[in-house]
Amino acid sequence: MTRVAIVDPQPAVRAGLTLLLRAEPGLIPVGSAAGAEDGLALVERLRPDVVLLEHRLLDGDGLALCRRLKPRVIIYTAGIDALTARVAGAAGVVDKAAEPAELFEAIRVVARGGSALPPLEREEMDDAAHRIDPEDLALLAMLVDGTSAGDAAETLRLDQRRVSRRIERMLGRLRRRQPLAAS
Repeated sequence: MTRVAIVDPQPAVRAGLTLLLRAEPGLIPVGSAAGAEDGLALVERLRPDVVLLEHRLLDGDGLALCRRLKPRVIIYTAGIDALTARVAGAAGVVDKAAEPAELFEAIRVVARGGSALPPLEREEMDDAAHRIDPEDLALLAMLVDGTSAGDAAETLRLDQRRVSRRIERMLGRLRRRQPLAAS
């Protein structure tokens, strides 16, 4: 059984996902939260296998929350690209317009330790390289390749806090190119 937590600001989305997950064999919704702080507390208390996370939260930044969460995270939203999700440390991205079967498959893949991230296009990487500071290119490449922030800090011989600040700065610059789609 795969335990799934939901963090989304919209009550109807949380309720709908809970019903969908209950109806799918092997998936168990264990709780939901509307915001970043409640989401963090929920995850720490219930320790789900996978978290479905909207990146636009009313009380905080879902991408920053993604970086803090220990379980595997799927960003379940409209209007985010795979590159930004990778930099935030997500294991998957599923568009809210996707069929439920696609969401269920992503949850199962991520719960097994796999990735449900779409492949990156060269144009995405080129665009990102122009948006971030040149000193962050090596860090970006490592994060895109799946290196943890801690391992990147060690490899780059940088303080973990400095790497975290650089990642936050990168996310801010990458977010500016996100479409303003409704969630």
